Amino acid sequence: MSNRPFDVIIFGATGYTGRLVADYFYNTHGVAGPVKWALAGRNLSKLAAIRDSWADAAALPLIMADADQPASVHAMASATRVMISTAGPFSLYGADLVAACAELGTDYVDLCGEIPWIAQMINRHQATANASGARLVFSCGFDSVPFDLGVWYTQQLAMQRFGQYAPRVRARMRKMQGVLSGGTFASVGAVEAAAATDPALAAVLNDPFAYTPGFEGVRQPDGQTPYVDDVAGSWVGPFIMSTINTKAVHRTNYLQGHPWGEGFQYDEMLMLAAAPSSNDAPSLAGFSYNEAGHPQPGQGPTQAEIDAGFYDVVFYAEVGDGRVVKASVRCDEDPGYLSTSKMLSESALALAFDVSREQTPGGCWTPAAALNEALVARLGKNAGVRFMPED
Repeated sequence: MSNRPFDVIIFGATGYTGRLVADYFYNTHGVAGPVKWALAGRNLSKLAAIRDSWADAAALPLIMADADQPASVHAMASATRVMISTAGPFSLYGADLVAACAELGTDYVDLCGEIPWIAQMINRHQATANASGARLVFSCGFDSVPFDLGVWYTQQLAMQRFGQYAPRVRARMRKMQGVLSGGTFASVGAVEAAAATDPALAAVLNDPFAYTPGFEGVRQPDGQTPYVDDVAGSWVGPFIMSTINTKAVHRTNYLQGHPWGEGFQYDEMLMLAAAPSSNDAPSLAGFSYNEAGHPQPGQGPTQAEIDAGFYDVVFYAEVGDGRVVKASVRCDEDPGYLSTSKMLSESALALAFDVSREQTPGGCWTPAAALNEALVARLGKNAGVRFMPED
C-alpha cells in the first residue's frame, strides 16, 4: 500500500457534504503538503470547477469514477490507501466501492446512516476485509461519531474513576441545532423504500444488535416513551438518530470482546424542557427542515443556517450503587454537515497515519472500536469537537 499514489481520495466531492470535505482538506492540508489526496466523481468538469475555486490548486489530481461503472470504482480504490465516500444513497451507489476496498485492502470511511445497507456490508465483507487488511469504518459523521466515541470516552472515565466499566450508559441530547440536506432526505427515503418491500429489512431497523452477527444481548431500555429521567434530571423523549447510533455502540462493545459486559444497556434520548403534549407532532430533535419543499440531493443548508448550528450531548455511565460518571461531547458547528465533514476527514486521516493494522486489523469497524483515542485527539485538536468529563 505504501506505493499507492494517494493517501486519501474523496469520492462524491461534487455533492453538498463532499464539497465540505474537499474544502476542509484544501484549507487544512493544501495541495503541495505531505498529505497526498485527490478528488473523485463521475463528472470531471464539476470536479474541475471545485479545484478552480481554490488558489494554487491546479496540481490537485482529479479522478473519474462512476458508481454505475464498477471497473472505474475498482481502479479508484486501487490508487489510494484510504477512501472517503460521501456518494449516497449508499444502498444505491455504495456497494461496489465497499466490495472493491475489501478486496484490495483499501481502508474506507463513510458518513452512511442506512442501517440495512451497513448490516448487509458487514455480513458480506467482514471475512474478505479481514483477509486483505482493509479497515471498513462506517458512519464516521454525526451518525455515529459523537455518540459511539462518546460512550467509549465515558467508559474510559468510569474505569479510571471506579476501576470498572459501566453496564448501563445513557446518552442525552442536551442542546442541538442543525439542518437536513437533500442528500439526507434521499438516503432516508431509500431506507424507507427498501424496508417497505422487505420485512426482513424492517426487522433489522428495529434490532439494536443488527450489527453484531451471532450475538443478541439483553433487552434494551425503551427510548421511545417520554418520561422523567432522574439520572439526567430532565424530561426526555425520543431522539431521531438513536436507531442508527445504538447499533454502532453495541457493535463497538462486540468488536472489543464485550468489555462492558454482554448485558450492556444503552439508550439515547432528547432532553425536554417540560412534559411533551399529546398534541405535539413528531420531532426531528433539533433538525430544521421543510418536508413539503425539501432540497434535492447536492443541495444543503444556507450559510446562515450552517453558522447557527451546534450540539451538546451528555453521557451518564452508571456503574452501580448510585455511582455515575458524567461526560459530554460538544461542538459549536452545524452537526450534520460542517462538523460531519470534519469528523469524516479526521477519521480517514487517523486510519492513514495514526492507527496501525496491529491495533486495528482488517474488518468492518465502528469509529470508536477502530479509532478511539486517536480520533478523540484529532477531533479535539482540529475539528472543534470537545470530549470532556463533567462533575
